[in-house]
Amino acid sequence: MSADRDPRPLVAAIATSTASIGLLVLGVRFGWLGADTGRGANFCEAARTGWVKQPANALSNLGFVVAGLAIAWRARRPELLGDTLPRFPGLATGLACIVVLLGPASAAMHATQSSLGGLLDVTSMYLVAGFAAAYALTRWWQRDSVFFWQLFLLLVAGCELIGLWDREIPVVHFAGNAAFGLLLMIAVGVETRLWRRGRARADLRFGSAALASMLLAFTIWILSQHGWCDPDSLLQGHAAWHLLGAVAAYFLFRLYASERTSDVPGGGASPAGR
Repeated sequence: MSADRDPRPLVAAIATSTASIGLLVLGVRFGWLGADTGRGANFCEAARTGWVKQPANALSNLGFVVAGLAIAWRARRPELLGDTLPRFPGLATGLACIVVLLGPASAAMHATQSSLGGLLDVTSMYLVAGFAAAYALTRWWQRDSVFFWQLFLLLVAGCELIGLWDREIPVVHFAGNAAFGLLLMIAVGVETRLWRRGRARADLRFGSAALASMLLAFTIWILSQHGWCDPDSLLQGHAAWHLLGAVAAYFLFRLYASERTSDVPGGGASPAGR
């Protein structure tokens, strides 16, 4: 490995994937996640009698592991990270690990249909959406890494509290899903304003690809719960939601890594770099 490579992002992502997948396998095998309570049964796929209740919906979450490892692979090379992301030490590694973790956490629900599996699933969603919103807001307010992590934890905690509200919500079903969607909309809105403000430039092809992937994923998510459903098939719309979500996460990282201020007149360095 050449001297300009940083092995830490890939080492951290591999360690996260190994530990989380290993714990998931053991948890499913020995029933650590609890009894089947039907959590996630509304996502079309019929529960099987083996260890894994919903094989298509569970195994499709490997897409997040692959996406997280791909993020970590690129994050090894500082020259591929633009000149904004490196001002926030550890954020590229953190994003890679969060995306990796989303896979086993979501699979925990679909493999077991347990309440604890469902909690892991929604928490991992909050982590990704919280990261996207916190990173956008941190750059908008020109703050540093400490502020980012504080805001990130606050947003995730807020989602957890909102998710405790147990009333049915149209379209998205429950309050936690609404909180997840709201954070993503905040991220998209602030990223758009950052681009328009003109202090930095990023490759919007990656942002467009991430947004298009999520919109297509959400469309399939809706359709697969309203008639476009074959419970006994291994071709599941919710599995496509997972795979497209993994694609969106990867392209979101590529958007972050493409951002530069050095070629923007008057762009300058934000306080995050001081």
